[in-house]
Amino acid sequence: MSKPPTLTLPRGARAYRLATPRGDFAVHDAGEPRAGTALLVPGFTGSKEDFIALLAPLARQGFRVVAVDGRGQHETGGPRREDAYAQDELARDVLAQAEALGGDIHLLGHSLGGLIARAAVLRDAAPFASLTIMSSGPAAISPAQQARTRMLMDALAVMDMEAVWQAMRDLDPPEAADAATPSDVGDFLHRRWLANVPEQLVATGRQLLDEPDRVAELAAVPLPKHVLSGAVDYAWPVSLMDEMARRLDARRTVIRGAEHSPNAERPEETAQALAAFWHDCRAADADTARSVSRFPG
Repeated sequence: MSKPPTLTLPRGARAYRLATPRGDFAVHDAGEPRAGTALLVPGFTGSKEDFIALLAPLARQGFRVVAVDGRGQHETGGPRREDAYAQDELARDVLAQAEALGGDIHLLGHSLGGLIARAAVLRDAAPFASLTIMSSGPAAISPAQQARTRMLMDALAVMDMEAVWQAMRDLDPPEAADAATPSDVGDFLHRRWLANVPEQLVATGRQLLDEPDRVAELAAVPLPKHVLSGAVDYAWPVSLMDEMARRLDARRTVIRGAEHSPNAERPEETAQALAAFWHDCRAADADTARSVSRFPG
């Protein structure tokens, strides 16, 4: 899971519930949309807090940045039914969030969020100015992570959330010891885990296991695309993300020194890469508009 480096919102950012036609979603919202608005979708077991370190640097670049807890995640909550978390339902949620924010949205999905963001764009690309897929691959997760995810799903079927948390801690490698994590962040990770809806974890875990390759479908969508990752990734091999970017004709960014969560591990470098891509999208749109205005009618 992503581990935010801090839980303190930057000055000017606010936490509230975003009202949409599909319900209210807990969000962090920072910045003014001088250069555009970005919607950030977290990954499996994640939350809006995974993007806290991106808020200030992206706001300084002129973007309004909205990070969301999806349905069944952390402070949003959701029903105790697995069908409520089908990928199409989660994609519709993203589209409703974009509608509530208004304007052309730069959509970013991290890990599982990348699969959900892809599904939203394939359903309706009209609300979006671009799509960034962060630390997410073309199809199902790696075999090693499939085995770990199946273990988690099996545990959720017979254990409560607290017991599963303790079991996961027992599986953590020695380098993930509590001494490396600030106490407030460690407490937050525990609270966040307990706040997740178990049925959401089971349903989305299954999506990580069964996701088909939809890259060809996405490549046909005329939307600027960006594939961003760390230099190492345990969920999808970096080489698979390289190949996905080629198939999508997408911008490719690798953040040195980062692994599965460049948003939390190297936020300044990640924000710089995102802002550069989004500014280039805006410049390209402006060039297109100027060309159209010169076309004789």
